[in-house]
Amino acid sequence: MRAMRRAAGVLLALGLVAGCSGGLGGGDVSGTVTYDGKPVEQGSIAFYPTNGPAAGGPITNGQYSVAKIPVGTAKVRISGVKTTGQKKMYDDPGAPLVSTAVEYLPAKYSDEKTTELRYEVQSGSQTKNFELSK
Repeated sequence: MRAMRRAAGVLLALGLVAGCSGGLGGGDVSGTVTYDGKPVEQGSIAFYPTNGPAAGGPITNGQYSVAKIPVGTAKVRISGVKTTGQKKMYDDPGAPLVSTAVEYLPAKYSDEKTTELRYEVQSGSQTKNFELSK
């Protein structure tokens, strides 16, 4: 009898935790990102939910896909970078070259603290296109 009560208590606690977090898995969001009508060729996107860990991924040729974002309102940070050249990885004549890049999107999109972007993440798969402007 005591074992049954303990098992019921554990199951109840697990159910409450799952319910508070929006369930297992969260939402999967994909779509396109454009800036002034042109695809963001290279960059990253991150969702910062108020009730869980951040989730993000790369933007390639204007396309992105991010899985398992906690359900609810999330701040969204979008970074767009342009390759500016190459430099040596370290100060040595035989050092490999690495690409250098610069952020070209305004802070109202690309800075985690000042981003104006918000999205209401739902459970399951969904599409959200971001059409950014200067």
